[in-house]
Amino acid sequence: MGAHMFSEQFTDSHDASALATAIMDTVCEPFVVLDEGLRVVAASRSFYRTFTFDPRDVQGKLLYDLGDGEWNTAKLRTLLGKVLPESGVMEGCEVEHEFPDIGRRTMLLNARKVFYEQSSRANILLGIEDITSRRFLEREKDELLRQKDVLLREMQHRIGNSLQIIASIIMSKVRTIESEETRRHLSDAHDRVVSIAAVQQHLQVSAAIGSIELAPYLTKLCAAISNSMIGDDRSITLKVSGDSGWATNRKAESLGLIVTELVINSLKHAFNEGSKDARITVAYDVFGKDWKLVVSDNGIGKPDGAFAQPKTGLGTGIVRALASQLDAQVITVSGHQGTIVSVTHSTFGTAAPA
Repeated sequence: MGAHMFSEQFTDSHDASALATAIMDTVCEPFVVLDEGLRVVAASRSFYRTFTFDPRDVQGKLLYDLGDGEWNTAKLRTLLGKVLPESGVMEGCEVEHEFPDIGRRTMLLNARKVFYEQSSRANILLGIEDITSRRFLEREKDELLRQKDVLLREMQHRIGNSLQIIASIIMSKVRTIESEETRRHLSDAHDRVVSIAAVQQHLQVSAAIGSIELAPYLTKLCAAISNSMIGDDRSITLKVSGDSGWATNRKAESLGLIVTELVINSLKHAFNEGSKDARITVAYDVFGKDWKLVVSDNGIGKPDGAFAQPKTGLGTGIVRALASQLDAQVITVSGHQGTIVSVTHSTFGTAAPA
């Protein structure tokens, strides 16, 4: 209906031609109308301005003969000579070429073959967009991202080494201090540094892809904790189970620190010297958009439902702060069969904090 009304308004061929010319000259990107033999029927002002052509050297000329033959490329011949006739449309075809007057440019070509109801002839509409600057900025962005990744890996490596040095210094001080209270505080500080180092080490491996599969990550993390904190004289099993699931680096970091705090807490407080078949289990499960992290042990427990340490303790505060950042709630259940700490993210907020 729109085409019919348009034709009724411009029954005069001169009026229709004037309108077509005005439309072409209004288009910002270079635009060319070709006949079926790929000769130029008309071109927009932006075409002449961009490629510094004189209209007298363009009208009626074969596209491949324009200028110094810069349009006579194998790729363009394939696109206009084969792809366009077969499909009638050519979209988003990228061509890079060295033009005599404007230098090397990357052009995005879009073409369409136009047929007429009362004629067997056809025209080809060819739009040309200069995307050289866009591609340059994209390459520059990619290079900056690559440099950022290199610097990030270097920083992570230095942080890891520094944390190991700090942990070693603290432990050496523990051995020389006589005060039991000071030794305990230093040991706590050492455990915190070790936990951060373990999380940082295992996050570094997956940093490049931007997301982490949690089951292998938590398994490696718990193995590192086990190797550093469970001696041969302690019969404690540390196991990871549950769904795999993926998380961003930031979320994985928070979950790793929560797991480390809770596992260290169990190792320090849940078992006594006579404990047998001691077990700590870390489980992570996903339910659609929701997830649940559970760290449980079969230790001596605490009847007051705390973490097996005062609710105002450093570990408790760290876990609750990290859970809050994840929009998750912490629930602790502790009794004679052990302690279970659940960190739950619920879309509908059905869980209640302990």
